[in-house]
Amino acid sequence: MTTPTERNRLDEEESPYLRQHADNPVNWQPWDEQALETAREQDKPIFLSIGYSACHWCHVMEEESFADEEVADLLNERFVPIKVDREERPDVDSIYMTVCQLVSGGGGWPLSAWLTPEGKPFYVGTYFPKRSKRGQPGFLDLIEGLADSWETDREEIENRADQWTEAARDQLEETPDSIGAAEPPSSDVLERAADAALRGADRQNGGFGSGGPKFPQPARLRVLARAYDRTGRDEYREVLEGSLTAMIEGGLYDHVGGGFHRYCVDADWTVPHFEKMLYDNAEIPRALLAGYRLTGDERYADSVRETLEFVSRELTHDEGGFFSTLDAQSEDPETGEREEGAFFVWTPAEVRTVLGDETDADLFCARYDVTESGNFEGRNQPNLAASIPELADRFDLEEREVQERLESARKQLFEAREERPRPNRDEKVLAGWNGLMISTCAEAALALGEDAYAEMATDALEFVRDRLWNAEEGRLSRRFKDGDVAVDGYLEDYAFLARGALGCYEATGEVDHLAFALELARGIEAEFYDAERETLYFTPESGESLVTRPQELTDQSTPAAAGVAVETLLALEDFADEDDEFEGIAASVLRTHAGRLESNALQHVTLCLAADRLEAGPLEITVAADELPDEWREAFGSRYLPDRQFALRPPTAEGLEEWLAALGLEDAPPIWAGREARDGEPTLYVCRNRTCSPPTHDADEALDWLAASEADGELGDDVPF
Repeated sequence: MTTPTERNRLDEEESPYLRQHADNPVNWQPWDEQALETAREQDKPIFLSIGYSACHWCHVMEEESFADEEVADLLNERFVPIKVDREERPDVDSIYMTVCQLVSGGGGWPLSAWLTPEGKPFYVGTYFPKRSKRGQPGFLDLIEGLADSWETDREEIENRADQWTEAARDQLEETPDSIGAAEPPSSDVLERAADAALRGADRQNGGFGSGGPKFPQPARLRVLARAYDRTGRDEYREVLEGSLTAMIEGGLYDHVGGGFHRYCVDADWTVPHFEKMLYDNAEIPRALLAGYRLTGDERYADSVRETLEFVSRELTHDEGGFFSTLDAQSEDPETGEREEGAFFVWTPAEVRTVLGDETDADLFCARYDVTESGNFEGRNQPNLAASIPELADRFDLEEREVQERLESARKQLFEAREERPRPNRDEKVLAGWNGLMISTCAEAALALGEDAYAEMATDALEFVRDRLWNAEEGRLSRRFKDGDVAVDGYLEDYAFLARGALGCYEATGEVDHLAFALELARGIEAEFYDAERETLYFTPESGESLVTRPQELTDQSTPAAAGVAVETLLALEDFADEDDEFEGIAASVLRTHAGRLESNALQHVTLCLAADRLEAGPLEITVAADELPDEWREAFGSRYLPDRQFALRPPTAEGLEEWLAALGLEDAPPIWAGREARDGEPTLYVCRNRTCSPPTHDADEALDWLAASEADGELGDDVPF
């Protein structure tokens, strides 16, 4: 009888990243019970390699080591080699990346970890070359030495593994000994986070940190926007605008085809790491929408429109869901080799060949800093380098003509670029990442008045719901790929998707989306909330048991799952029934982690935003109408109202009864109760802290009431609800 580790089993997997390694001579195993049981039965250590399909150094390590017969022979003989896609299994990645960061002070992908058969780590690192160079140990020497140590120094290795596992458990799983503070943290943590962001801001180049690489950090931008709105302090707005402008003008942004790359390798946002991730193209536009609403700068709105056009064109399944990633590498037509950025970069000669017209070519090169010397390996990633007025003066043209010529040039270059070999696309559909994109599309529909964005959001929501949601069991799966569904959903899947479903309800007024958001929220309560420890865990209670059960409290490349869950539970409290404990759960989680937020607010921005929402309460905008009037959407959707809660309801009591039945509610929640349409016309109620404006048919009247009440520091003297 053969054991599973006698062959490479990744050809059975749907993950594009795992399938990239299916032809390696290494007998890779997926992270499953078969592989783990084999390690225990054979008493072999596990070599765990974690990466993702668009990871550049993952490709390098594969070419140097995992495709090498000498390396494969040693790995297959002395270890159980397991390959994990971090995008499918963020729980596994979180545990061993935490150990890597604790031990080495850094981390990244590929993540290389050596584990006992029980899954406890005893050696960790990231990329290793096959042979040692520049002081870095060679992978071949390393695995040989670790295999020998497993045989000769077993006790020492197991002691180390126990210590590292306990350290990871302290970092990820444990909560304060005294469960929480007496009260949740106040809104003061919002300004603490914003002030910390100011201290780390690069005032010259935009973004955060004085050197490279430069990451987008959209959560920090959101907290700056909220703090500026709350305090009027110009410094918050200046850093927000400086960062947003740097990102849309520099190489992080794809000026030819729209959308954002992962990050920039330098301090001034010139050269990106070229992969395009769905989550970046969701969260950066959310920050841009906040900037647009605060400043009215149309460049931010245009970047959102172009990014959503890119997502619709290149990251959308034919039936509506959103794919995960575009690779950084593609085939260079001149060399036939896969090179990073080959699809995106230009030389002046290439621009001239495509455009033909010398003036158009010179205009484009001047506008986007396309030079003979180049900014990336002799070629150019376009960066915005000259303004329209500057170009009009330099080329003796009218500004309108400059704009028209540049747009024509961009379209021609885009069409020419489409003929190049394309980057690989990771076509797995992840519930959580789709939730992020759904939220952004729904918010863009409200902010920009584009129904097409609401359609993008609802199509994706229905796609995910149809394929990944088990309504009978109330369970969400994480990944869909080519008809295959896998992996129990994590907290981020439930929380991000619930927020997206709520956004779809706000943008469309369709009660079915609200019902789905409530179902997901109840799933959060059932599977992720620990009432004894008063916290939210990242993995489901009914899921696989790992060496520790992580929480996700800090913002990373995606917002903290616990923070989004708390924010969403607070928003859904307005629609909950008497058995739901949404606000109570949210408050208890914030109490439990109050010390973390108060001592290190910047690492917990999304939780700080949730703490602010809990204290300030929502701005309720109840609309009693068959649909949201366009002028009301414009009046409220285009304004920066970060705690806004749109709550469309049927205009009559009879219509509301049908909605309550669809939601399984006996009584109307306060946000709807008694708020029927008046005089047979759409009627608007604007309320905060259960004190409301008079019912009105005029959005300007409601906004005047809101402005007056905020200016006075009071909420008016109208009838309390």
